[in-house]
Amino acid sequence: MRLNLRHLEAATIIARRGGISAAAPVVNLSQPALTQAIAKLETQLGHALFDRLPTGMVPTAAGALLLPRIERAMALLAEAVRQVRRPGRAGAAPPARLITMAQLRAVIAVERAGSYVLAAAAAGISEPSLHRAAGELEAVLGARLLERDGRTVRATAAARRFVRPARLALAELQAGLDELAAIDAASAGAVTIGAMPLARAGLVPRTVALFCAAHPAARLRILEGPYAELLAGLRAGEIDVLIGALREPLPSRDIAQEILFEDWLTIAAAVRHPLAGRGAIPPAAARAYPWVMAPAGTPLRARWEGWFTAAGLAPPDVAVECSSVVAIRGLLLEGN
Repeated sequence: MRLNLRHLEAATIIARRGGISAAAPVVNLSQPALTQAIAKLETQLGHALFDRLPTGMVPTAAGALLLPRIERAMALLAEAVRQVRRPGRAGAAPPARLITMAQLRAVIAVERAGSYVLAAAAAGISEPSLHRAAGELEAVLGARLLERDGRTVRATAAARRFVRPARLALAELQAGLDELAAIDAASAGAVTIGAMPLARAGLVPRTVALFCAAHPAARLRILEGPYAELLAGLRAGEIDVLIGALREPLPSRDIAQEILFEDWLTIAAAVRHPLAGRGAIPPAAARAYPWVMAPAGTPLRARWEGWFTAAGLAPPDVAVECSSVVAIRGLLLEGN
C-alpha cells in the first residue's frame, strides 16, 4: 500500500492509449518521467505490466490481471472525492493527481480507530505523519474530515461518505496484488471470510480445511461478529465473503446472495429434559419451558416466532439471547 496512485493511474492510461508517447500528455508528464514512473511501479510490483513492442505497449499477463483492478479503484476514488469535494475545489483533476496513498491510509485509519494514537499503532505510521497527511487531504478536498472530541477523534459526516468508497478502492488494489502473488506461487493470495454463528460451527471449518489442502500457499482469515458488523465489513471491502443464514429481503442493493443449501431447524435439549424422546413437540408444550434463542431480527428468531404464531400462540419470553453455538450447548447441558 505504498504505491503511488498517480503511477497506477498512468499505467491504465498507457494501456488505453497503447504507449508512452500517447499517454504522456494525458497524465501531464514528460515521456522520460512517465517511462521512469512505470519502471518504478513494475519494480515495486515485481512484475512487468507491459510488453514493449515496436508498435506500442501491450499488457502482459500480470498487467491484464492488475489493470482492471486499478481502473475500478480509480473509479471508486473518484466517487469518494465527489462525495465531499466542495464546488470550485481541486478543479476537475483525477483523484490520483490530487491525493496520495499516505493521505488515504491516514484518514481511513483514524476514522476506524477514533484516535490518532491507536491509528498510528494500527497503521504503522507515526502520529505526526497521520496529523499531517489528514490535514493535507482536508485542504485538498476543502472539507472537514476529522474533529477532536475530548481525547478521541470523531469522523465527520463528510469523512464517513469519503471513507467507504476509499476503502473499497484499496480493497480492489489489494485484490490485484493478491492475484499477482498467485502468479509467483500457485494459489497464493488472501481471503477473508465473515462467519456467522451456525456456519462457523461446521460448514466454514470443513470448507477452509479443504481449501487450505488444495491451496497451501493461500492465506485465510476468519472473522466472527454480529451480522450488522460483518455486513459492514463486506460492504467496505474488508471481508471477501460472508457465510450464514440468508437475509430476505436483501439488506443492501450492493451485495449479492447465493443459496448454498437449505437447512431445517431442530429443537435441541439435554437428554434429561422432560420433552426429550417424545418425538414431534407441539408448540403449546414447548411454550412451557424457557428458551435459549438467537437475537431478535435474525432469520432463526423469525422462524421460531412463526412456529408459535402459526399455532395461534404468542411466542414465549426468551430466557437467554445468544448467538454462540458453544455457549448454547453449555446452557442446554445445565438445565431445562
